[in-house]
Amino acid sequence: MSGCPVQLYGPEFQIDPGSLYEKMRAEHGPVVPVTMEGGVPAWLVVGYRELHHVLNSPGVFARSSRHWNAWDLVPENWPMLPMVMRRPTVLYSEGEEHRRRAGAVSDALAGTDLHELRATAARMADQLIDSFCATAGTDLRTSYTARLPALVLSWMYGLDDVRGDHLAEVMTTMIDGGPDAMVAQRSLMAAMGELVAERRARPGPDVVSRLLAHPAGYSDEEAVPELIVVLGGGNQPTAEWLGNALRLMFTDERFGASIAGARNSVQEALNEVLWEDTPTQIHAGRYALHDVELAGQTIRRGDLVLLGISGANRDPSVRSSGAKIGDLGSQAHLSFSHGPHQCPYPAREIAEIIAVTGVEVLVDRLPDIELAIPEDELRWRPSPWVRGVASLPVTFTPTTPQGAR
Repeated sequence: MSGCPVQLYGPEFQIDPGSLYEKMRAEHGPVVPVTMEGGVPAWLVVGYRELHHVLNSPGVFARSSRHWNAWDLVPENWPMLPMVMRRPTVLYSEGEEHRRRAGAVSDALAGTDLHELRATAARMADQLIDSFCATAGTDLRTSYTARLPALVLSWMYGLDDVRGDHLAEVMTTMIDGGPDAMVAQRSLMAAMGELVAERRARPGPDVVSRLLAHPAGYSDEEAVPELIVVLGGGNQPTAEWLGNALRLMFTDERFGASIAGARNSVQEALNEVLWEDTPTQIHAGRYALHDVELAGQTIRRGDLVLLGISGANRDPSVRSSGAKIGDLGSQAHLSFSHGPHQCPYPAREIAEIIAVTGVEVLVDRLPDIELAIPEDELRWRPSPWVRGVASLPVTFTPTTPQGAR
C-alpha cells in the first residue's frame, strides 16, 4: 500500500468524521490505504465516482470474502469478523445465486401492503410514545428510534407485538456486540428457526411465508439466515436514519417549522441525513479479482475494498457541481448503495415509510419536544461503520397516553 495507512478506528469518527474524510482525501486521494482493528489492511474508497465504479464492476470487485487474501492476518475473536464471514445469504452471494436470492427477497418485501404498513407504523409509534409521554422527558434512542423499526419489521414477519418486541431486543443485543452478543445470536437463530417452521406449516400474509413460497425454492436452512439478514439490514440503518433526522430537526433552525407541523421538511431532513450523516458510514466490502489500478492506487488481487459511503457522499467533486448531484435535495447519494448489490427498491420504500411516520407521529403527539442538553454535548456511537447518536435525551410537556383516554 502506498503512503502511511490510516487507522480505521478511534475517537475522530465520533467527533468529526467529515473532517477526517477531508484529511484522508487530501493525503491519499479518493482511495485510501487503511488498517482496521487488529492491524488488518484494506482500502477505503471515499471518492464518489470511484465508489460508483466499484459498486458497478462485480467482474473486477467481487462480493464474496472467499477471494480475500488476508485471512491469515485476522486475529482470533476479531470484532469485525461478522462483517466479512462467508454466509449463504443475499448479502454475500454472487452471480446467478445472488440474482436468485435478490429476486426472492425483493418479491417477498414487495408483497407488503404499504397502506397497512403505514397504519401499523403509526399504531406502533403511538404505543411507544404512550410508554413515556406522561413523563417530562426520555432518551428517544432507547425508548423510540431504536425500537420502532424493529417492531414494524417484526410485524412484517407476522409476529405479534410481544414476540416482535422480544425479537427486537435480541437483535439489538446482538448488534451491540457486547458480552451477550453470541447468546443473543443463538437465540435469534432459534427464534427464526421456529418462525420458519410455523410459516412452513401454516403460511400467512407475511414476508416469511412469501419467501418460503417463492419459486426460488428456499429450504428452511437457507431461509433462516436470509431472514435474519433482511431483518438486521432493515432494522439498524432505519433506526439510525430516524434518530439522525430527529437530531437534525432539533438542532437546525431550518427545520424548526417541522416541529410545528410542516410535513414537507420532514422529507427534506430525512434526505439531508442520507447525504450528511448516512446511517452506514462504511460497509464491507468488495475483493479485487485481479490486480487493478483505482485512482492511482494499485489494488492487488484479493485486497479488501471498503465502501466509504459517507466519504463518497461528502466528495467535494460532486458536492460542488451544482444541483445535479451535490444538491441535498438530490437522490443521487450512495446511501442505499448501487449496482447489483444495492438495497432493493421495496426495502427503501419500507424504510422511508417507517422513518417518515416515526417523525410525524412524534412531533404531532409532542409538538414542543426539544433536546434536553446542548447540541455539543450529544455523543455519537464509537464506530467508523455506523453513524448514530449514542443517546438522544429530550424534554416535552407531559401528556396523557392515548391508550388511557
